[in-house]
Amino acid sequence: MTNRSGAGAVRPLALAWVGRHLDAGERIVRTEALHGGITAEMRRLTVGTRDGDTRDLVLRTFVDPSFVENAEELLHREAGVLALLAGTDVPAPEPVAVDPTAAQCEYPSLLMTHLAGRTVLDDEGLEARVPLLARQLVAIHALRPAERPQAYEAWTTADAVVPPEGADAAAWAAATDVIRRPAPPYEGRFLHRDFHPGNVLFDVAPRSPAGPRITGVVDWVQTSWGPADLDVAHCSTNLALLHGPAWGLRFATAYEEAGGVLAAAPSERLYWRLLDGLAFATGLQWVTRPWREAGRAELTTRAAEERLDAYVTALLDTLG
Repeated sequence: MTNRSGAGAVRPLALAWVGRHLDAGERIVRTEALHGGITAEMRRLTVGTRDGDTRDLVLRTFVDPSFVENAEELLHREAGVLALLAGTDVPAPEPVAVDPTAAQCEYPSLLMTHLAGRTVLDDEGLEARVPLLARQLVAIHALRPAERPQAYEAWTTADAVVPPEGADAAAWAAATDVIRRPAPPYEGRFLHRDFHPGNVLFDVAPRSPAGPRITGVVDWVQTSWGPADLDVAHCSTNLALLHGPAWGLRFATAYEEAGGVLAAAPSERLYWRLLDGLAFATGLQWVTRPWREAGRAELTTRAAEERLDAYVTALLDTLG
């Protein structure tokens, strides 16, 4: 992460808007750009309190024109989900204020509380973290809100799939044929919809006898209602790209070992896994950028393309 002193990193109107939601006598004393977001700017705001202490907030700002047009819906959804989660055991930020139409800020924005911990994308320690990810996802899927979120949206179609350069053409043709079929029936669950290691915070204190623990789950703008398989598929694809195809294949087992229930038929599991995996093919340059910023310099777009190709082929061999 890049440290930036003072409040200048926050645009003037947004700075004034945040100030109106602080307690009397508080002021922003520091801002810090948080790397890892793809669709929005994220900043940590350190607030000086009246008693000389500090507390932290997080400001999400949609500035990319391709996302600004949907920002109102996304920010309304996230603010509502965060309010709902405040009454559950799922560790998530709490909403402080939202300006979804940029009526007061330069761009659509959401102000929320800051959670302790950090994202961990290293290969080291993955064996201990995967079961934690699985248990956390099972807990999310167990939520039964009084009002369901909107139905999930698929992020690709068979006609939109473009295999990476050098990919196994036969395998990708077969995979594309799988998602050309109608979606299998499913029992709906509360989905994070973008659950992966980059959106999970860990406390990884060195030499802690308890080992790592999850301190928060962030980025709830895509929260939906749909099959548990789809959330598992998304985390599996990310694990395959970050740590190798074998880890993508293992996550479903970890999820079931944690008490989660997936589709019974291998063909149905394959559908959801491929529906997610094939959606990555045209956006790997955006997916890998925050990973490199976080220290995984070897995860170039080309490296991710090769891992995605190997993962798709492995899914067909395992579940096809």
